[in-house]
Amino acid sequence: MTETVLRKTIFLKAPREQVWAYLTQPEHLAKWFHAPKAPLAEGAPLALFGTKSGDLLIWGKVVTARAPEHLEYTFTVGPMGDAVSTVKWTLREVAGGTELALLHTGLPQGAAAFDLTLALDKGWDDHLMQMRGHIHNNG
Repeated sequence: MTETVLRKTIFLKAPREQVWAYLTQPEHLAKWFHAPKAPLAEGAPLALFGTKSGDLLIWGKVVTARAPEHLEYTFTVGPMGDAVSTVKWTLREVAGGTELALLHTGLPQGAAAFDLTLALDKGWDDHLMQMRGHIHNNG
């Protein structure tokens, strides 16, 4: 059996620097995902809180933050138990904007974990569409 990996790619009509801000700055993360208390920075803990609940939803550590091209952090949510996954973002300049690619690896494996995989898959789709909406309508 092969490892379960989530891959997502979207195109945004915005420069990489603006997309980078949406991935790392609390005020922009809160618009489409979950808000940290401080900007994401290499070596810093990752703690993302629900914008409505204020509850800690995602935690880990920022492994790499190379603006405006690559962001990587470890990623854990409650349903994962002790499992730690990795999220990697790659921002590539393209004519007219930015190609944003997500690679989410290290997910729990097997049939018992498939509902979590489905939830994360749908969650990333929904969050990325929210990001696109904010960038394109408020950019």
